[in-house]
Amino acid sequence: MSRELKNWGILLFLALIWGSSFLLMKRGMFDKITGDQIFSNNQVASMRMLFAATVLLPFGLRNLKIIKSGKILISLIAVAFLGNFLPAFLFTYAETGISSGYAGMLNSCTPIFTLIIGSIFFKQPLIRLQIIGVLIGTVGIIGLVNGVNVVDTSGSIFHVFAVVLATIFYATAVNTIRFNLSHIKPIKMTSVAFTISFLPALILFFAFDTSETIIANKHSTSALVYILILSIVGTAFAVLVFNHLINNSSALFASSVTYFIPIVAVLIGLIDGETISWMQVFSMLIILGGVFMANVWGRRRKKKKIKT
Repeated sequence: MSRELKNWGILLFLALIWGSSFLLMKRGMFDKITGDQIFSNNQVASMRMLFAATVLLPFGLRNLKIIKSGKILISLIAVAFLGNFLPAFLFTYAETGISSGYAGMLNSCTPIFTLIIGSIFFKQPLIRLQIIGVLIGTVGIIGLVNGVNVVDTSGSIFHVFAVVLATIFYATAVNTIRFNLSHIKPIKMTSVAFTISFLPALILFFAFDTSETIIANKHSTSALVYILILSIVGTAFAVLVFNHLINNSSALFASSVTYFIPIVAVLIGLIDGETISWMQVFSMLIILGGVFMANVWGRRRKKKKIKT
């Protein structure tokens, strides 16, 4: 199997995991049957980061030696907080006002910001096809947002902006990994990044009285199952795989996983009782076309330019 085919397989696998994570966040906060709140958005975010950091802590402590310069330390801190910690809180806050499906769709802004940040701050050269591909994908996302039933716009503009801000953070972290940390093995980089966030997550876990809620709320056990899956599979394991993908492809290709996340979010919504329309199917095809243009045609054209 070629490296390119493997990368696409990893991309789709990550889309399945992260596309499901939005519903897992919602299930961690609210009871599925009654809709009553079990944990607050901050409690879910702090548990997500704490559990994920705890799983990777033994590896992180062993790999602290990778911090050989101030540049590496700053880059790891940026990845820890911009790539994981802060987005966890922004997304759970957002889902107190908008649906999990809508949050997943807004997450597709990441490749756009990856392109912009990579070009401006990391001097990443771009060709016309890559820019066009990203723009086409964005058109598909707009159509998907406007034609989907899982979207709930009852929240304020702040809930929407929280997701947009999280995607800007994601894009910054993706470019930081690609251009500053690509020489470090993914397991070492990921484990150290989560180790950096362990203490802040632990402090916030107790600051938000999370342990008291676990004991007092009779529905906390079922919610904790969702949060554990979200933390271990959807955060620790998925981020490890994602960092591996960045090192073996490109920042733009890896960030394109967020184009597939809306598709997974819609399918999960369908399973959860939502309906799907031709508008959704058409929009998904547009998204896939944009990703293909940016990552396949774009890279092939760039290789041809290099050869000539």
